[in-house]
Amino acid sequence: MSDPEHDVQPPLPHLPPPAVTPTLMQLVESLLFIAGEPVTVAQLARTLEAPADAVEAALEQLALQCRERGVRVQRHGELAQLVSAPEAARVVGRFLGVQASGRLSSAALEALAIIAYRQPVTRAQIEAIRGVDSSSALRALLARELICEAGRLESVGRPILYATTPAFLQQFGLTSLADLPPIDLPAASDGAGDPDASVEA
Repeated sequence: MSDPEHDVQPPLPHLPPPAVTPTLMQLVESLLFIAGEPVTVAQLARTLEAPADAVEAALEQLALQCRERGVRVQRHGELAQLVSAPEAARVVGRFLGVQASGRLSSAALEALAIIAYRQPVTRAQIEAIRGVDSSSALRALLARELICEAGRLESVGRPILYATTPAFLQQFGLTSLADLPPIDLPAASDGAGDPDASVEA
């Protein structure tokens, strides 16, 4: 005969609760988290099989929720990326062992400001505002990947157009170009007729 005490079955383990379907905002956040680099709204929409306007709305919702957190949603045109909060830069830098890099020259900062507010802009247009040659300043900004070539102006010589990069936003703790403070810059010509504009390469 079997022993009743030994016939008792052990209790069944507790099953995990049923999975909750994630929201579109949560899915967007997950993709930005694992991407490690800026991604376009079109890429997100294609991956999520969702309309681009729905992805845009999810990005805006996520950006709003991140305002009080340690990360931010950084936008640069159609690009989106998760970045650390600007106010945490010192601690993040210490944790990563980042050494402070040399500061930009005043000339480079002037050129960068013009590009940030007037982009896309040519070298001739930058120099029309600054009144001096800006070749070395542009080289310094390109080397630090704070600006990039954004096409060419449809005029004589088709001079290069410069624009800021996502690295510019990260460097200055901005989540988008809309965060730039208002500033009054002189108007710049289109570079037409400028001798440098026709030979810029």
